[in-house]
Amino acid sequence: MAAFLKHLFFWLVVRPIVLVLLGLNVRRRELLPTDGPAILVANHNSHLDTLVLMALLPAGLLPRVRPVAAADYFLRNRLMAWFSLRVIGILPVSRQGRKPGTDPLAEADAALDRREVVILFPEGTRGEPESLAHLKSGVAHLALAHPEAPLLPVFLHGLGKSLPKGAFLPVPFFCDVFVGEPLYGGEERWAGDAHRLLDGLNGSLKELASEGSFPEWT
Repeated sequence: MAAFLKHLFFWLVVRPIVLVLLGLNVRRRELLPTDGPAILVANHNSHLDTLVLMALLPAGLLPRVRPVAAADYFLRNRLMAWFSLRVIGILPVSRQGRKPGTDPLAEADAALDRREVVILFPEGTRGEPESLAHLKSGVAHLALAHPEAPLLPVFLHGLGKSLPKGAFLPVPFFCDVFVGEPLYGGEERWAGDAHRLLDGLNGSLKELASEGSFPEWT
């Protein structure tokens, strides 16, 4: 039932928005995963970020795509929690009040064990449009724990203009999606060092951002 609702929502709501309302320039779409496990990592400026990334993946993979999302926002009431968990299929993460010693990405770890595709925004929250905030180290530890799963960096531009923080309805805007070459947690160059892997991911995202000649955000 959940898979049916997810397909229905994406075919009737999300895909028309992505294909009609937004003008998407997608570079290297062929690098996006066609199967799991995989970790899809992007900068985060809008709630459209997750929907666009999910819409770009193969339709048959959709039931196994699991975005990591803030529990305090997406589980804040019963209706939102039902939609977020059953239709979108989020992996809720608590941003506050966690018990000492608990792993905030334990559900993402389990999802990768099930060969699912995890979407993660390592900035932790929606940041300022067209800027990259400090990346949290959790994504690097997750990648090192799953060296078989490609870590795919994606830079998103323009979605924060179409649906900025605090807005409820998207407006037409031309947006860019730049997909980078996959990284793997088992590569010798990281030597099991989460900080080194995080630096590599940060460098990949900045390199993708430099591909576009974007006007200054106003």
